[in-house]
Amino acid sequence: MSIRDVYIVDAVRTPIGKFGGALAGVRPDDLAAHVVRALVDRSPALDPARVDDVYFGDANGAGEDNRDVARMAVLLAGLPVSVPGVTVNRLCGSGMEAVIQAARAIALGDASVAIAGGVESMSRAPWVLQKPERAFPAGHQQLHSTTLGWRMTNPRMPAEWTVSLGEGAELVADKHGLTRDRQDAFALASHRKAAEAWAKGLYDDEVVPYAGVDLTRDECIRDTTSMEALAKLKPSFRTTGGTVTAGNSSPLNDGAAALLLVDEDGLRETGREPLARIRTSAVTGIEPQLFGLGPVAAVRRALAKAGCSFADLKTFELNEAFAAQALGCLAEWPELDPEIVNPRGGAVAIGHPLGASGARLAGSVAHQLATAGSGTGLAALCIGVGQGLALVLER
Repeated sequence: MSIRDVYIVDAVRTPIGKFGGALAGVRPDDLAAHVVRALVDRSPALDPARVDDVYFGDANGAGEDNRDVARMAVLLAGLPVSVPGVTVNRLCGSGMEAVIQAARAIALGDASVAIAGGVESMSRAPWVLQKPERAFPAGHQQLHSTTLGWRMTNPRMPAEWTVSLGEGAELVADKHGLTRDRQDAFALASHRKAAEAWAKGLYDDEVVPYAGVDLTRDECIRDTTSMEALAKLKPSFRTTGGTVTAGNSSPLNDGAAALLLVDEDGLRETGREPLARIRTSAVTGIEPQLFGLGPVAAVRRALAKAGCSFADLKTFELNEAFAAQALGCLAEWPELDPEIVNPRGGAVAIGHPLGASGARLAGSVAHQLATAGSGTGLAALCIGVGQGLALVLER
C-alpha cells in the first residue's frame, strides 16, 4: 500500500475573543460551524458532499459542544447529512491532533477530502456537578468549573503531578532560571509582533470574522503595553518569589479554526494551489508537572522523522501557554534561531482557546509557507498533564 501525499488547501480561523468578551455570546458549536462553512465557501469548485470526514478538537465537551462538536458543526454549517464528524481530545493539542488524524486517514487512503480543526469557548464552559454516591443527599454539593485545569482529580494521582498549570510554568522557570523580566520581555514581544502582523494585513487571508459580532481582530492584543505596565502585575500562582503573571501567560479565550486537507484527487477537484504539504508529526510524554517542556522531545522526534534539522526551518509556531514555558523550550533547543519563532505573535497576545489552538498554529504555518513560496515549517504545543505535539509542514 502506498502512502499518499496530504495537502493543506486552505486554513481559516475566527478572531480570538477574550474571556467574557465579544464571542462570549456565541455557542462553541456555532463557532465550529462558522469556520467549516467559511472553508467550504472558499473552495466553490469542491462539492461539499465530497468531504469524507470532519475532525475537530475540543478540550471540554461538557457543555454546548455536546460531546461530538464536529458532527454538530457539520449539521449547523449546512453540509450534507452524509458528511460525518468526529471529535478528538488531547487537551491543548486537540486541534492539532484533529489535523494529524485527518491527514493520517488521507495518507492511508481512507479519505480523499477532510476538514480538520478545533474549537473552544472558555467563556461558556459550564460548571459540572458530580453525581452523589448515595441518593437524596442532605448536604450541599460542589460545582466544578470546566474552563481550565484539574477537576474531580483522582486521589491516586501523586500530588506533584496535579499542581496548577501556572505552578507548572513556575517549575519550568525554576528549572531554567527564567527571571520575571525575561518572561515579561517575551510577552511584550508577542504583543508587538501580533499588533504589527495585523497592521500589515498578514492575517487578512486567514481570519473570518463571525457575522453579527463586532470583532475583526484578536481581542487580547495590547498594542500599548510596556515593560513598566507588565511589571505592575502581581504573580498569579506563587505569593512569594513568583514570576508568572496574567501578563506573561496566555489568557482564557474563545475561538475556532479549520483546515481543508486533500490528496491529489481532492486537490484537482478544488482547482486550487495548496498552501503546504503535511510532512510528519510526533507526540511524546513527560512528567505532568513539567508539561510546559512537552514539546521539546516531540519537536526533535518530528524533525528526525522528516529528515531535517532546526536549520532547515523557515518558520516555527510554538504555542505560548506561558512565556516561561515557551522560553524553557527554546532553552532546550539551542540550535534553533529564535527569530523564526512566532513571527506574527503568539498565544500570550493572540490567545489560547484550548481545543482550537493546535489548528490555528498549523494553519498559520501553512499560510506563512505559502507567503514565502517555499520552505519547511513546524508547529508545536505543550499539553496539560504532560504531553507534547509537533507537526512538520513543507512547501
